[in-house]
Amino acid sequence: MDTLLISSNARVLQQELAWLREVLEVRMQQYFEKSTLSFPAPPALPDDDAVYARILRHYNVTIPERLLLLLALAPHIQPQLLDIFYLRNSTYDRGFTEFGGIKGQQHGGFLPTAETAAFVIAGDQLEQRFLLQQLLGPDHFFAKHNMLRIQPAHADEPFFSGALQVTNEYLSYFTLGTPHKPDYSIHFPARRIETGLNWEDLVLDERTMAEVDEIRTWVEYGPTLLQDWKMNNRIKPGYRALFYGPPGTGKSLTACLLGKTFGLDVYRIDLSMVVSKFIGETEKNLAGVFDQAINKNWILFFDEADALFGKRSNTTSSNDRYANQEVAYLLQRIEDFPGLVVLATNLKANIDEAFGRRFQSMIYFPVPGPAQRERLWQQSFPEHVTMEEGLLLSEVAKKYEMTGGAIINVSRHSCLAALKRGDTAILQKDILTGIRKEFGKEGKTI
Repeated sequence: MDTLLISSNARVLQQELAWLREVLEVRMQQYFEKSTLSFPAPPALPDDDAVYARILRHYNVTIPERLLLLLALAPHIQPQLLDIFYLRNSTYDRGFTEFGGIKGQQHGGFLPTAETAAFVIAGDQLEQRFLLQQLLGPDHFFAKHNMLRIQPAHADEPFFSGALQVTNEYLSYFTLGTPHKPDYSIHFPARRIETGLNWEDLVLDERTMAEVDEIRTWVEYGPTLLQDWKMNNRIKPGYRALFYGPPGTGKSLTACLLGKTFGLDVYRIDLSMVVSKFIGETEKNLAGVFDQAINKNWILFFDEADALFGKRSNTTSSNDRYANQEVAYLLQRIEDFPGLVVLATNLKANIDEAFGRRFQSMIYFPVPGPAQRERLWQQSFPEHVTMEEGLLLSEVAKKYEMTGGAIINVSRHSCLAALKRGDTAILQKDILTGIRKEFGKEGKTI
């Protein structure tokens, strides 16, 4: 972690929050004492590496935008600054409606709402209040770049009663100077996946590898095609691929290697779990993934995609209609996503054919043939182990049809057996026991 960058961020935000405190004090004097004082000028932004300063310069942020952002940041980094709003209206023996604000479930301080921002920035000027509504709208860069948003208010309550929220992404940028790596949760049903392997460890037939190379070409040259070759008005940004084939054939590994090659985070979303556990909130939870991914150039890997993209029903019930709405929503978000989206399924037949036109690639990952299986067997064992005399991995590869994932499981079993014996020899009986266990999972025998 860059401590110099953190120090720069802290120094700039300290100045910004000191300015916000002065602004709040002046606003209170204007409101209660009818003072004619004007807001103090904001501090000059330093020309250094502080992320906050760089972002404000990049967007040419105005004073109202700056104040809005600081109000959203304050509860996270200097919550006591907002205690000034805890005044009580003696006439009605309650807080001041015009201050807005809500009480958190655990946070003990004042959480600002859009009403709070309206009081500070607009006062009693309706025109300024209406302009503030634009700053919180979907077309402003705050929303477009997932920087700041207003938490939706209850359907029956005013728009400005929603809480101001700086996103975790930009909170991390402004404080630590690094992108936020979200953890798996109900609100973010995705996990970041990585691999220590390389492309030479991925064993695929030539046809499959050639199709994967097309995706690599897009990731590398897609931005040039869209921007320098000005194709962005003819084709949508982003790339959508469907990987299908038996488990353990390299679908997840391929997604991880694409991310590793180009320095992109890969997030795995298990749709079967999302739909079954959070039914009724699928759209909301998936929106959390897309909203955080939209500006980060992540690779989104949807595993077991047939859980949501299976054969669509004829909408004979309200549940059917709701399920189809979820599919339509997800398809739209996938089509609008500017990065790489990979959907994976074990059986292509489970995927509705109507979705096929939405993918640039549909790649089949077959069970490896004998030559590929031999290579997988050779790669699956540590270099220092030896094979029992008479044990030929080439013969094992020819005789037993297995996927790469299953071969790794057999290798693990055999290596543990060797460790238990206290030697480094891999015995044929251990390999056969491991194969028998893998075949048993599928109801097969050897």
